[in-house]
Amino acid sequence: MAYDFDKIIDRRGTGAIKTDALKAFFGCEDSTPLWIADMDFEVAPEIAEALERRMAHHIYGYSVVPEGYKRSIQSWLRHRHGWAVDQAEIAYVNGVVRGIGFILQYFARKGDRILIQPPVYHPFRRLIEGNGLVCVTSPLRRTAEGYEMDLEDLERKFGAERPAMMILCNPHNPVGIQWSAETLRRVASLARRYGVKVISDEIHGDIMLWGGGHIPYLSVSADAEATGIMLGAPSKTFNIPGLASSWIVVKDEELRRGFYEWMEVNEFSEPTFVATVAAEAAYCNGEPWLDAVTAYIEGNIMAVEEYCREHLPQITPVRPAASFLIWLDCRGTGLSHEQIVELFLGGAHLALNDGAIFGDEGRGYMRLNVGSPRSVILDALGRLKAALEARV
Repeated sequence: MAYDFDKIIDRRGTGAIKTDALKAFFGCEDSTPLWIADMDFEVAPEIAEALERRMAHHIYGYSVVPEGYKRSIQSWLRHRHGWAVDQAEIAYVNGVVRGIGFILQYFARKGDRILIQPPVYHPFRRLIEGNGLVCVTSPLRRTAEGYEMDLEDLERKFGAERPAMMILCNPHNPVGIQWSAETLRRVASLARRYGVKVISDEIHGDIMLWGGGHIPYLSVSADAEATGIMLGAPSKTFNIPGLASSWIVVKDEELRRGFYEWMEVNEFSEPTFVATVAAEAAYCNGEPWLDAVTAYIEGNIMAVEEYCREHLPQITPVRPAASFLIWLDCRGTGLSHEQIVELFLGGAHLALNDGAIFGDEGRGYMRLNVGSPRSVILDALGRLKAALEARV
């Protein structure tokens, strides 16, 4: 089936955060929204059709979890990532960020230290500090090729700070790196040695670019299984985050039993029928759409790289291994971080994520969402070029 990813769809007035919250987040309404991580593409027809069939029955009462729901997740993980998971190891959760919050609330105690690796997805710090916990950082190390973990620093922090937990981003947001099996095994070994539980956010793991494969943290070793709690979702993969259809996998029975019982008692693991219908349709029938959108995203990334090489050499895109987010190194502009933000928003009228929200390590960077029609991306880059030239 041919999919029209070039189609421009006006999302204003639909309650979309990306468009309808521009004034609240950026103070304006006329900027092109290239920020929050959802895509401007219509979902796979199979998902829309499954939802329409169910919604056509006009009683929306309490619903059981379909037998095929967990089976579809299990089958997807085996087929897409070569990883075997038992259905008993899977629990529904209504969002990855909420899931991390539940994990912190259940396993951590007030004042516990929780480690993150900036520049990293900004809600991690908010979750930690908002739950009365202490944030510890082990920053990533910038290299000529991109980024890598500073495993020596990680071990020092595990030993000196004694964090109760670590939030791992795999693939990493915003820098787009898929951690290698070797790196993940080293993290797992250190976590087990120092008694650190690892929360692995793998929401971007299905949109793997350039033929690369995703490596789930829990799949790399016995140490990973003993220390890890993984979160995933069809939300980024199939552009359905508004349907809240995320899930958790815990391999270790000791970690899993009490936590899943707590989730069940509080009805945190009770999905709506909309979530299960969409997820099952996506995992069972959505792969052709995913393969097509992945190829289109790769084309968008290459278009950004080519445009920057030819017209914006002051800005260097860090090529992602996964997802539709590009980490833009804007330090070559010679501008301060505040001036960079003003260049994008005030000069070019582009609403991107300010790199500083991902930590001080993100100063001088911006995060660009290329999950939009290519014409929108190229128009945005043209306006950015004009805004930068106007400063000279």
